[in-house]
Amino acid sequence: MTEHKKRILAISSGGGHWIELLRVRPAFEGHDVTWVTVRESYRQDVLGDAFVVVPDATRWDKMRLARCAMKILWTILRTRPHVVVSTGAAPGFFGIRIGKLLGAKTVWLDSIANVDELSMSGQRVAKHADLWLTQWEHLASPQGPTFRGAVL
Repeated sequence: MTEHKKRILAISSGGGHWIELLRVRPAFEGHDVTWVTVRESYRQDVLGDAFVVVPDATRWDKMRLARCAMKILWTILRTRPHVVVSTGAAPGFFGIRIGKLLGAKTVWLDSIANVDELSMSGQRVAKHADLWLTQWEHLASPQGPTFRGAVL
């Protein structure tokens, strides 16, 4: 049996979230990937794949959050991903929530930077993710998240 090519939406905010998402890139080989992030300069990291920039937003800027969510909704409607994968934060939260509502499988990989506790976005989106992962073994629990290794 051969595996069918999947449409993957890989989404994150900038900085460490983006770097961590790039570190799981080998898992996407052989599939059609659309990368979604907050900085145009990151396009050079994923040349050859589809790339979308969304507004960067925090919980303190409701208007930018709304614009970010709308751009992600439009991207998901246009690409119809089979799987949405995110390392956080706000763009990933919207990607997981909207992707799940529209029938995609969803994976949330909590940031390696959250060594003492899970990220706020991760805690809020966890019940919507089909697979919720932490990169710290001591943060794993039977209710989630699951530890299956780290990207470092």
